[in-house]
Amino acid sequence: MTARGWGCLVMGILLAIAANVAGARPLLYLGVLLVLLPLVSMLVAYAPRRRGAVSRQISTDLLTVGESSRVALRFDLYAPGVPRGIWRDTLPDAVRGDAQGEYPGDSALLRYELEGVQRGISTLGPLVLRTVDPFGLAQREQEFGDTRTITVVPLVVALPSLPSKVGAAGGAAQTRSTRLGQGADNLIPRPYASGDSRRRIHWRATAHHGELMVRQEEEEASPDAVVVLDRSAARWDRPADGPDPEFETAVTLCASAALRFVQDGYSVDVIDSAGGLLGALRGHEDDREDLMVAFATVTPRGEARDLRAIVGSTPPGPLVVITGRISVADADRLSTAGAAAPLLFAAGAERGALSAAAAHGWNIAAVTSGDELDQTWADALPQAQVSGV
Repeated sequence: MTARGWGCLVMGILLAIAANVAGARPLLYLGVLLVLLPLVSMLVAYAPRRRGAVSRQISTDLLTVGESSRVALRFDLYAPGVPRGIWRDTLPDAVRGDAQGEYPGDSALLRYELEGVQRGISTLGPLVLRTVDPFGLAQREQEFGDTRTITVVPLVVALPSLPSKVGAAGGAAQTRSTRLGQGADNLIPRPYASGDSRRRIHWRATAHHGELMVRQEEEEASPDAVVVLDRSAARWDRPADGPDPEFETAVTLCASAALRFVQDGYSVDVIDSAGGLLGALRGHEDDREDLMVAFATVTPRGEARDLRAIVGSTPPGPLVVITGRISVADADRLSTAGAAAPLLFAAGAERGALSAAAAHGWNIAAVTSGDELDQTWADALPQAQVSGV
């Protein structure tokens, strides 16, 4: 019952008691009427059988933090008569928007706007319809339709390019890897296996062998640039009331750096501090979407491995490492792995840690939540470094 319905029920009970005390039969009739009216209203609200179908269309598949998207929702309600009520779409914490309104009896098309506020993969829906009886004494909430998955990815900031192209390939092509287990034999096309990208099919070899063959060397080519996100649990806070703003800034910087290198012509591998591959960018739009989806769910966890073991024996051109709290001892152990342009970004570094890293050849910059990341990036570029930092 609504507040009005409860008030009517309580008033009816009080009038019935007063009627018995005062011996006033008209008050008893009125009290019984006020008691029965909310009960009849409950029956009117809950008796009709209703079913509905809901379909949603979102203007973008990947919603960026701070970006708005329009949702078109078609709600087909099958019920006797047109109910009077309010519709509301259930929103997760990752988005916000005014997803409610008065149910339009003459139209089944509902629209509202969403804004991404927190990266992650969550569900949108179900649709809730709240109806009331004509007297406003009873209400009914009913859920309709299935949920829809919505992915909120980190914001990407436009970063300036490196002052010059670095690396063996000059940012224009992939350099062949000389890591253990690779050699001339790997340049021979091999049979297609489940999970191989069809973009790597070697059509000439396929025609010759009569079965699908793929270019082995394209899968094992090492990237020109490497971006490492140090997400080891010891580096970051784990606030109970929400995400760590410093870590969110680091994820944004990591995504922005990877896409900056792709725009400059580099092939990029994005890995975490344990050596896990978060994404590989080779100039395809699908690669970018896969990387952003991976960034939508990345969280601090695990322990960090030695950077040289992660990068491998082939030094990259640009190497970007984004980390959190590091001590002077951590900085002393942090190798540049022979990279031509090593850049280190740290959030909450111990006093003197960045200076120690700079002494080992790193181009450094401190990262703080709320900073202009394009300026932070520019501060770490080789030409921006100042002696004695």
